[in-house]
Amino acid sequence: MLLQRIQQQFIDSADLKYQCAQSLAPTVEAAIAAILACVTGGGKVLACGNGASAASAQHFAASFVGRYERDRPELAALALTADGAVMTAVSTDWDSRSVFARQVRALGHAEDALLVLSTSGNSANVISAVEAAHEREMTVIALTGAKGGQLASVLRDTDVHVCVPHDASPRIQEVHHMVLHCICDGVDAQLMGLPEDDLTNEVESST
Repeated sequence: MLLQRIQQQFIDSADLKYQCAQSLAPTVEAAIAAILACVTGGGKVLACGNGASAASAQHFAASFVGRYERDRPELAALALTADGAVMTAVSTDWDSRSVFARQVRALGHAEDALLVLSTSGNSANVISAVEAAHEREMTVIALTGAKGGQLASVLRDTDVHVCVPHDASPRIQEVHHMVLHCICDGVDAQLMGLPEDDLTNEVESST
């Protein structure tokens, strides 16, 4: 019984990713374009989320400052979830709703982008961060699930909303992780071209 449950987890995750590969590809492409415009224009990406989404924000920043799959010059990204001293100071002196927004106001500029992750779209501190980013005239890339929650209503037409059509947080987070990998890969491909293996495969498939 447990074995079947484990197998079903893999199947459910794969089914949702297959569905999203078709439905979300255009918005993921738009997210890549927005982040590429940011980093090539001298800006940086600020990223935030709660719980597992906080870890995803840090994973994204690490892939940008370090590398994804190929060596390349460093790209500017900062996870707002990484400084425990700042987060606890803000939540103590103000409230937890402000832990990301104050960092966005302190660090964000018009040429920067804010990447937020929220499976429900209802995280108050993430919504406040988006509002702060708009005050700084920053572009927002929002990764959500279900129908986007309250976050969907505060996004602007110039923002990018990647909404996973599912209600279960684990499945949504798995797709979010894939989307972040697609963003990293897409930015690298735009900056450095396709890897040689991909170019070889394209030539072989066209002959």
